[in-house]
Amino acid sequence: MFRSLTLILLASTAVSACTLAPKYERPVLPVAQTWSTPTPEPAASVTAADLDWRQVLVDPRLQGVVDLALKQNRDLRVAVLNIEKARAQYGVQRSALFPGVNGTISEQRSHTPAATSQTGQALEIEAYSATIGFTAYELDLFGRVRSLNAQALQSFFATQETSRSVRISLIAETANAWLTLAADQERLALARDTLTTREDTLRLTQQQVDGGVGSLATLRNAQVQAETARSDVAVYTAQVAQDLNALTLLAGADVPANLLPSRDLASAQILADLPAGVPSDVLARRPDVLAAEHQLRGANANIGAARAAFFPRISLTGSLGSSSGELDGLFKSGTKTWSFTPQISLPIFAGGANVANLNVSKANRDIAVATYEKTVQTAFREVSDALSVRATVADRLAAQERLVVAATDSQRLSQQRRDAGLDSALTLLDSQRTLYSAQQGLITARLARATNLVTLYKTLGGGAPAA
Repeated sequence: MFRSLTLILLASTAVSACTLAPKYERPVLPVAQTWSTPTPEPAASVTAADLDWRQVLVDPRLQGVVDLALKQNRDLRVAVLNIEKARAQYGVQRSALFPGVNGTISEQRSHTPAATSQTGQALEIEAYSATIGFTAYELDLFGRVRSLNAQALQSFFATQETSRSVRISLIAETANAWLTLAADQERLALARDTLTTREDTLRLTQQQVDGGVGSLATLRNAQVQAETARSDVAVYTAQVAQDLNALTLLAGADVPANLLPSRDLASAQILADLPAGVPSDVLARRPDVLAAEHQLRGANANIGAARAAFFPRISLTGSLGSSSGELDGLFKSGTKTWSFTPQISLPIFAGGANVANLNVSKANRDIAVATYEKTVQTAFREVSDALSVRATVADRLAAQERLVVAATDSQRLSQQRRDAGLDSALTLLDSQRTLYSAQQGLITARLARATNLVTLYKTLGGGAPAA
């Protein structure tokens, strides 16, 4: 009997290789074949998606902070634990492909009084049994269980891709937070230097007014510029503290002082050469796009399970064991017992539930298609936006650097003319204000260039090879 059951199970496994799920075909990417940028991107054999983050974020201090975040950040930790959870859930679903074999040893004692006994005498019954078998194992002839297993597997893959997306986002957010802290530190240092200069100017102007050689308008203008710089110092002091708090949250721990940025943002080393590649390759490798496609594959597999509900379901229950009235005689000759219970369940009338479930599965598949296409379009826009900024940020930075040089020279000339008595103090104050504004703009342009490179690396799926 046990051999017969084994043969039945092996045969059912061979028969159940088919499913009723529709053949999966990846939707055509609903985007252009080239990026929406002012100038076409050159072709390259290696793209940003092939580069590890350490090859892009070259600065050793920045690398240290990112490495700390990858080890300590709680959001990433949750994403990794979600992978373990999805793997376990897939294991639970996959177990339905195999019969669950259980061994049971039981004892039964009963007492029947004489008043209710058929023999008119009290009966004492004692029975022992030991069995091994399986209960309600479904022969997956129409692929219902396999379709559910495929859906669980795709859900697991989607969770993996989501975790990789969280990892890439964390790298980019940490790098941008580090760069923002560097920029605000540089702004704070500039504001403090400017405040010192303007306080000196204010003091000299006050002395001139007290001596009767200066104008009150010049004094008030000098006061306005000094207080403006003082206000900027207060603003950037608070901003630096907030930036440090944000960086600490991303890192998941206090950032050591030797990993914090220096005052000069221009010293931050980030790889500028990030080839984009062609959209079809990039978009097919981004983890968020891959996660959406796995969800689509899972929805497609669910259609197979819904279709299988229209067909009969065959389940098997069988056991083999021994039964005896005495414990020491449990495994003696003549005590063998067995049972085999096949069952066929044929859907006849379900009030339209099976049809409705199939329609729900198809609608979910269509929703997954739309979600996948929207994810692709969003990714295409993110990359195109980052590439458009990269195409112009170098010109912006160069123009701002020239502006600072010109403003510095103008301030120097105004100082010389003021010392020679050729220009008024108002002209000098105006040139100082122009230089201060140009220096702030240069810091902003450098930050925009650095964060654009980080954002471009993220949007191109940096460090995320195809699964």
